[in-house]
Amino acid sequence: MEKKEFYAHGKLLLTGEYAVLDGALSLALPTRYGQHMEVSLLKEQRIHFRSLTMDGSVWFEEDLFTGSDNPIAQTLERILREAQRLQADFLLEGGAMVTTRLEFPQGWGLGSSSTLIAMLAQWAGVDPYQLLWNSFGGSGYDIACATASSAILYQLQEGQAKSYPIYYQPEFADSLFFVYLNQKQNSREGIAHYKAIKKHKASLLQQLTHLTEAVYRCRDKALFANLITEHEALLSTFLQLPTAKERLFADFAGAIKSLGAWGGDFVLAVGEGDYVRDYFTSKGFDTILPFKQMILPTDREPILPPSPQGLL
Repeated sequence: MEKKEFYAHGKLLLTGEYAVLDGALSLALPTRYGQHMEVSLLKEQRIHFRSLTMDGSVWFEEDLFTGSDNPIAQTLERILREAQRLQADFLLEGGAMVTTRLEFPQGWGLGSSSTLIAMLAQWAGVDPYQLLWNSFGGSGYDIACATASSAILYQLQEGQAKSYPIYYQPEFADSLFFVYLNQKQNSREGIAHYKAIKKHKASLLQQLTHLTEAVYRCRDKALFANLITEHEALLSTFLQLPTAKERLFADFAGAIKSLGAWGGDFVLAVGEGDYVRDYFTSKGFDTILPFKQMILPTDREPILPPSPQGLL
């Protein structure tokens, strides 16, 4: 029985959330944690799909294309049908036993869907962005992170995904922490809220693009804190939503930034280690990961960044 193995990284969006959908430049970070997929090819026309949590427990297992009313099975079938539409030879002469295993808790929001789509695209030999856009929609930054080996600057240009690898290991990384808010955010709901806003977005896109470039180039912790606070304020005004700091952590002596869709998953906190841990633990938020523990390390010399104009 022929076996194939695949792997994809999770993701966090540091800057440009929401606006990345409309062409704003964003800074995205692949995580150390991702998802594995093992495919055993079968001669028979049968697709058996099994999904494991990080501790090896089975959270989904079914034969697909058997008329199941399970929404997970239906979603997988939709993705596989789209892969077949993009690549007619895919699964033409047999089936497969597919097993996936997450390296992070399902609730963390690091990309259980995007990592799966990236791996299914590799298996089928199709464009992962097309598979994403035809199946779920979204900006595609998470797909770019899935196979990246470093942080990226990401942008949609005329409907095309542009991903530029960068070196991003801030000198103040020891003061950056990812704090889990104990709830998973539905990114589709957040995207729908953003898209429903009819305000002119050109100014927002331009300002967030410049902030992304400034955050990337920043070498000073105090300036970084100011930049992400400005980023939060801009989006708060546009979305008519309170920032995470205003809503939950008004007395935190440092900067806090939402990551991805607002309201759940992780926030980035800037502050000294002991204070950050004591503060969030006292509030009931016990999952606190230092930057270097969460983000995929980049063992290379710094890459010269493009100018904002070069990506626009």
